[in-house]
Amino acid sequence: MFEKTILLVEDNADDEELTIRALKKNNVTNDLVVARDGVEALDYVFGTGAYIGRDTAVLPGLVLLDLKLPKIDGLEVLRRIRADDRTKRMPVVVLTSSKEEQDVIKSYDLGANSYIRKPVDFTQFTEAVRQLGLYWLMLNEVPPL
Repeated sequence: MFEKTILLVEDNADDEELTIRALKKNNVTNDLVVARDGVEALDYVFGTGAYIGRDTAVLPGLVLLDLKLPKIDGLEVLRRIRADDRTKRMPVVVLTSSKEEQDVIKSYDLGANSYIRKPVDFTQFTEAVRQLGLYWLMLNEVPPL
């Protein structure tokens, strides 16, 4: 079952804070779990490591995934999520500052639902997060597991 929890996978403390502020400003009150590297993200999703014992039958309703992560990069996190039958349909939005065309192509090849470049301007970033929350958490219909 997908829940309305957002899994934010972000290693940059400033971008993490900016995303949290933008969510709050737009009244996106969903529970938020922050993973600061690829290992922590996969541990949360699959109930391993620090998250052993977490009910993995309940998955995040949305993953906001940065690509440039320590330990395991975002593309590998996405590949592992899509490779598992339990998580292959979980909504994953790549939210990154990468302007590399190869990152866009590879993200979609690996099954990203969307690719969004982080705007530099806070007002634009806030609007992007508002639209993300509205679409992915309110309008989007997730498939049954």
